[in-house]
Amino acid sequence: MKFREVADTVLTASSRAGIDETEVVCVRQDESLTRFANNHIHQNVTETNYEITLRCVAGTRVGTAVSNDLRTESLRELVERAAYLAKLQPENPEFKGLPGPAPTQSIQAFDRDTGACKPAMRAAGVGVACKKAAAMGFTAAGSMTTGAITFSVANSKGVFAEFESTLVDASTVIMNGIASGWSQSSGWKLDAVNWETMADEALQKVRIGQKKVDCDPGEMTVILDPFATADLVGMLSYDGVSGLAVQEERSWMNGRSGEKIMSPEVSIFDDGMDLRGIPLPFDFEGQPKQRVNLIDNGTCGDPVYDTHTASRRPGLKSTGHAMPPSARWTSGPLPLNLFLQPGTSNVEEMVRSTKRGLYITRFWYTRPVHPRDVVVTGMTRDGTFLVENGEIVGATKSMRFTQSYIEALAAVASIGGKLKVLKSGGATIGVPAIKLDHFRFTSATK
Repeated sequence: MKFREVADTVLTASSRAGIDETEVVCVRQDESLTRFANNHIHQNVTETNYEITLRCVAGTRVGTAVSNDLRTESLRELVERAAYLAKLQPENPEFKGLPGPAPTQSIQAFDRDTGACKPAMRAAGVGVACKKAAAMGFTAAGSMTTGAITFSVANSKGVFAEFESTLVDASTVIMNGIASGWSQSSGWKLDAVNWETMADEALQKVRIGQKKVDCDPGEMTVILDPFATADLVGMLSYDGVSGLAVQEERSWMNGRSGEKIMSPEVSIFDDGMDLRGIPLPFDFEGQPKQRVNLIDNGTCGDPVYDTHTASRRPGLKSTGHAMPPSARWTSGPLPLNLFLQPGTSNVEEMVRSTKRGLYITRFWYTRPVHPRDVVVTGMTRDGTFLVENGEIVGATKSMRFTQSYIEALAAVASIGGKLKVLKSGGATIGVPAIKLDHFRFTSATK
């Protein structure tokens, strides 16, 4: 069943049920996954699934229901369920109704090679990492996902939007019992993943990780691969660029709008139309996505809004950042297409210019400690290297840190010129490598 038929069925049934307004969101996912470990593929799976989410509005009361059954009778029953739940809710005077239609730009982000990628094609790619690792006596593990996603939104006020995109995401960790190396690539075109480059990148970390050196924790200069930089940008987003977080006064943006809080080299923005990432031209309310400057040359910018949060303040409009209805009332609007503006440097120059510091592959198990200043604790992983007098002298133990990401980005020494796009949950983050003058480590692993 095409989405037009789904929308007509739902909206007709809701009208007959006496519902004032109705919204239907449909996400179709066609994804295939190849996993490997110990230099062998051990899993190939393919899934096609639909998620249909309805919002039925009775006055200012809203009921939500979810299904993956596209049969006509099931859709009618879904309307009945959402309508019944709406009538059970108390009136919500803050709810101002569903949005009306707004023009969205037309972009193309469907790659035939990605959509048609077969298990043999994924096997050929991951086989590169497996063979290269085996030739060195190392072991490789990881995965590769390819697929297509169709986003569709319609409501009783005339909104109707559809967009189909492809995606590819691949990662590998290569190990030998002494050291490990990591690499990842994502995009909407199949050629966004180059397994030769990924395998070599991970192998290089394992090779230089064979020599171990001691390093005491403390405040140090750090050089971050894009995998680590992505955590900085992602946590800033998670910790407070939502209009809801700002309105509830729990955001790091509160009281800082227009202030210089980071290095003037730092510009962070969200842009669903940027084809360098995995684009989406409208949000889960069918509203066009706007580019939002979160940090502009070090200056604190604006949060993102959906219809509900924008309606709380006169003069505000949705920036096109509504999340799916199931997450909308808890997370509020969020950016899903994040970028850190590249600079002109590269990792080699960053290393050469460092008297003493750490070169870090990635962070993991990072958790917020204090959202107001984006204080985060976590660990380094898959390659933490000591740099002395412009050279990498060996690998250190993984380090634990507790650090304000705002303070870290205020101490940017240089930013790399090459953007790497990484899928992170439901978001994509495009970031380069960066060098920070100050980063605080509290302990090292045993």
